[in-house]
Amino acid sequence: MGTVFIERATQATEREQTEGSKMTQRNTGGILSFVTAEQWASIETMMQPKRVKSGYSLFLEGDEAGYLYFIRSGRVKLTKSTEDGKEIILSIQQKGDLIGEFGGIGGQMHSYSAEMTDKGELAIISLSELESVLSKDGDLALKFLQWMALAQRITQSRFRDLLLYGKAGALASTLIRASNSYGKMTPDGIVLEMKLNHTELAEMIGATRESVTRMLGAWKEQGTLDTLEGKLIIRDLAALRCMCGCPTVPSCPTELCRM
Repeated sequence: MGTVFIERATQATEREQTEGSKMTQRNTGGILSFVTAEQWASIETMMQPKRVKSGYSLFLEGDEAGYLYFIRSGRVKLTKSTEDGKEIILSIQQKGDLIGEFGGIGGQMHSYSAEMTDKGELAIISLSELESVLSKDGDLALKFLQWMALAQRITQSRFRDLLLYGKAGALASTLIRASNSYGKMTPDGIVLEMKLNHTELAEMIGATRESVTRMLGAWKEQGTLDTLEGKLIIRDLAALRCMCGCPTVPSCPTELCRM
């Protein structure tokens, strides 16, 4: 199967490579992509800034949801625990992302946990205050609905890759998403600025660390990936696309293909 992927990858055109370059530079699809500067300024007046250290817990799965958290700097890991105690990484959010349960009806609880992966700054807003503003501004409320719909589509697309293309496809999809969120184009390929160890990658796709190590090792031998100073380099984006049936832009909006 790996041979077929590589044969298909070698047929990639320069246009596909150019698209890959553009994908690393496009908008991330965070909340700021939906609201106007004036609308966001009105929301910011209600936010309380908070500097936090690496490892700081924003909330735990099962906690009552009363606030949203906007990331001004740093990154936040969203996780969910299984019944047997294993942890699954749902997403790694970055600067410009808004985190928290929103849109529920009374007594909503967090369905996942959120933890800072490095130090940064958050801006916290009360749900009750935000709901009061949205009830008076129909256009802003519509923008929030659009943002929530995109977040749902991102989750659905990740599950699609995992269910339809197995562990290898899910890992390839994760690396492509990482390239859109944290990738930097260089002469050697797309360098993932955020370091992801094998355990974290395994937790993102529901696999074991050993299986992820084997897949990455095979892809390095094939020339699809490489490493430099602990960072992954994607040398053949087309090969990863083949593994997860990734459609070419614009069939799949870049806003969907993110961590």
